[in-house]
Amino acid sequence: MNRQRSITWFQASAVVISSIIGGGVLDIPRTAAATADSGAPLITLAGIAIALLGIWLITVLGMRFPKENLFQYSQHILGKPVAYSVNLCMVLFFVILTALTVRQFGEVVVSAVLRKTPIEVTIIILLLLATVTTRRNIIRFSYIHMFYLPFILGPVLGIALISLQNAEVLNLQPIIGNHPKDVIGGGLSITALFQSSLIITLIIPFMKKPEKSLRSSMLGGTIAGLLYFIIVISTVAAFGPQETIQLIWPTLEIARLTSLPGKIFERLDAIFIAVLVITVFTTIYATYYLASYAARETFGLKDHGFLSSFLLPFLYLVAMIPQDIFQLYRMGEIVGKVGLSLTLGYPLLLWIIAVIRKIRGNPVEE
Repeated sequence: MNRQRSITWFQASAVVISSIIGGGVLDIPRTAAATADSGAPLITLAGIAIALLGIWLITVLGMRFPKENLFQYSQHILGKPVAYSVNLCMVLFFVILTALTVRQFGEVVVSAVLRKTPIEVTIIILLLLATVTTRRNIIRFSYIHMFYLPFILGPVLGIALISLQNAEVLNLQPIIGNHPKDVIGGGLSITALFQSSLIITLIIPFMKKPEKSLRSSMLGGTIAGLLYFIIVISTVAAFGPQETIQLIWPTLEIARLTSLPGKIFERLDAIFIAVLVITVFTTIYATYYLASYAARETFGLKDHGFLSSFLLPFLYLVAMIPQDIFQLYRMGEIVGKVGLSLTLGYPLLLWIIAVIRKIRGNPVEE
């Protein structure tokens, strides 16, 4: 195991960042505005805070078992029958999450770029690309995320900051919102965007210094959270909360509205869509990998490559279930909130039991 520990803390941070930043950039302003009106930034911060708490929890739990991942050490804590049952639920959850993310991307491409292309074609191509890439081992997995990180952070952050030139401060007042509703539900919807950060549990056993994994995960979660926060502020401040609620993809609309100084690019939506391809790919790469790895540990197999191919038709079938974009978002909201019981509640339960029973994994040899 020691010879396989080649992932640095910075690479681990890159994996966390690129796994979290995905399709959520499209609709997070609408989700926040629908819940808290002009208080959208505040509810976004609340959701991010809960997400960072969850990331801290899963990382601290993983540091107790530096040689194992969540799907392995859960068997020691809860026993194999119970752990296997929850692992199967994890497989099902990440399959659904991956499929819905792919479908969301397909809807954007078909409506904004390839209007005459059947959505099935876009979905199949992206799933095939993800399936082939998911067969890689965890070391190459981290290298791929590391490679794509600059192409995600730079353009998305740049577009968000440039779009602030269209901001109107009055659109963000009062900061607590006008008649906020379902604040808890809205905060949890934003927290659900961070569920792919569970990938850190697969990274820790391969890190050179697993004791630095907390730095990696918290840095990654914070950077991703700040990016989401800036997107919400720039979009709601430009359109106003009521107009933001009416937009299906408000971040895409703000990119269309924004131009570079000097009219170098009068619209940035083309760049945004190109970057969106990368952000969605890295996110489904992480969730697909989690589903395959969870299935591998559940069924006791040595390699997850076959399982990634086996899951492909199921991913396609789930992706085609929603009849339209509105049903897709309703499904996504339900799945995201229910999934928090697995990505937040389950690690919390494991941590409590491990602390009470004083269960720890074997330390890493120097």
